[in-house]
Amino acid sequence: MANRGEIAVRVLRGAREAGLSTVAVYSDADAEAPHVAAADRAIRIGPAAASASYLNIPALIEAARVTGAEAVHPGYGFLSENPLLAEACENAGLVFVGPPAEAIRAMGDKSEARRLAVQSGLPVIPGYDGEAQDLATLQREAQQIGLPLLVKPSAGGGGKGMKRIEDARDLEEALASARREAQAAFGDDRLILERYLSTIRHVEIQIFADDHGQVVPLFERECSVQRRHQKIVEESPSMALSDDLRAAMGNAAASLARTVGYRGAGTIEFVLDEAGRFYFLEMNTRLQVEHPVTELVTGLDLVHLQLSEAMGEPLPTRALAPSLRGHAIECRIYAEDPGNGFLPSTGEVLTLVKPNGPGIRLDTGIETRSQVGLHYDPILAKLIVYAETRAQAIARLRHALTETVVLGVRTNLGFLRDVIDHPAFGRGETFTDFIPRHLADWDGDAEVSPVELALAAFASLGVGQRTSTVETGHAGGGDPSSPWDRFREFRLSNGDAR
Repeated sequence: MANRGEIAVRVLRGAREAGLSTVAVYSDADAEAPHVAAADRAIRIGPAAASASYLNIPALIEAARVTGAEAVHPGYGFLSENPLLAEACENAGLVFVGPPAEAIRAMGDKSEARRLAVQSGLPVIPGYDGEAQDLATLQREAQQIGLPLLVKPSAGGGGKGMKRIEDARDLEEALASARREAQAAFGDDRLILERYLSTIRHVEIQIFADDHGQVVPLFERECSVQRRHQKIVEESPSMALSDDLRAAMGNAAASLARTVGYRGAGTIEFVLDEAGRFYFLEMNTRLQVEHPVTELVTGLDLVHLQLSEAMGEPLPTRALAPSLRGHAIECRIYAEDPGNGFLPSTGEVLTLVKPNGPGIRLDTGIETRSQVGLHYDPILAKLIVYAETRAQAIARLRHALTETVVLGVRTNLGFLRDVIDHPAFGRGETFTDFIPRHLADWDGDAEVSPVELALAAFASLGVGQRTSTVETGHAGGGDPSSPWDRFREFRLSNGDAR
C-alpha cells in the first residue's frame, strides 16, 4: 500500500478481506500510525517529509521488492495520479492497481482532457486551452470568452492557482499570479481560461472499467458543498438529477473512459447549471475520497473491484447492472481550527469517540494517542451515513456528528454540524457557493456538543495524574486509551461507600 492515513487503512482492510497478504509503508512520522498495524508487514521508506517518503518512487518500488509484493495500490493523493509510478511498477514487474500510465497522463493534463472530452462528444465549458500561452493571446481569448472568467492551471487540481476574474483590469495580474502558483505547485505554468458559471452544482460520475472492454457508470455523487474549492460534504443520489439526466451523464462519462482506454475505478467530474445542462470539468484517475458514498448506494465494494480487476478478472454481473438504492452522505473531518481561518491543527489525539448505530460508517486513520502533524493532508476521517431517504440520512448524520468526538486537536466537526443543520441543505439547495452564501460569517467559537464538554471536563480531572496499570495496581482493562486506566483518582461518587 503506497499511502497512509484512512485510505491506507481502508485499502489494507479490503485486501485482507480478499484473502491477500498486505504490506504497508511508513515514514518516520508514521511509525506508530494505525495503517502500519493494519498490515501484515510494514516497511520504513524515509523521513517525515513526503518528498522523501510517500513521494519517493524508488523507495516504494524497493519496498515492494524486498517484501515480495506483487501489486501496488496508490490510494488517493501523493502519487495516485502520477504516471511515473504506474510506469515504474510496470518496469519492475509489479501490478499497478489503477489505470494505464497513458490514461493517467492524458487526463492529468486539463488541456488534453478537454480535447479528449470534446472528441468523445462531451460538452465543455466555453474557454481556451490552446498551446499559445503568451500574454497577448490569453488576453485576446479572455475578451472573446467574456467575464466573469475562471483561470486555472492546466496541470493541476484542488483549486491551487485558480483565479476568478470579475474586472478586465485585474486580468494581467491574475494571469501572472496563476502562473507563479501553477509553476510552484505542479512544475507547469500553462493555463486554461473558462467562462465562470455561477449557481452551479458539482456532480461527478463514478465509472469502473475492466480489461475486457466493459465500462459501467456507477451513478453520481454530488460534491457541491465546498470550502475554497475543497469538497467537505458529498452525497448520492443528487437532488438535481432526473433519471434521464442521470443516464445522459453516465453515458457521457463511460464514453470518455472508452476513448482513453481506461481501466479500474475513475471519476468524471461535471458542473451542472440551473437549467440542467452539464459540462465536463475533469477526470480523476484513481479512487476518490468520497467512494464510500457510492459503495453504500450500490452495495458494491470498490476496493474489492479494483483488486479483482488488477488480477485480470472481468467485472461481475452485479457491477454490470447496478441499482441505486437509498441515500448516503459523507462528511470529511479535518484537523483544522475553524476559529483561526481553518488553519491546520496539530497535536496528540487525546480522545477519539466513534459514533455507533445502523447505517453509520467511520473511515479513519487515527486513534486515541495518534499524533497529528503538519507533514500531510489534515484529513482525519470520513463519516458516512446511509438511510432509505435523504431526510432520514440527514437525521442520522446529525446524530453521528454529535456523537463523534476528537479531543487534543481542533477539528471542523462543529462547522459540519451547522452545514447539515442549515435549512438550505435540508431543501437540497446545495450549490458550489453554499458556504460563502450561507456560512461566510460562521463563528468558529460556536458551542461545542455536550459530549465534548463532558469528556473535556473528565479529562481535566486527571491532568498530571496519568499512570500505568502496573503502577496503580488496579484491575483496569489494560487499554492505554481508556480513561479508567489513565486517571486513578477519578471516582463515580464522593468516596462514600453507601
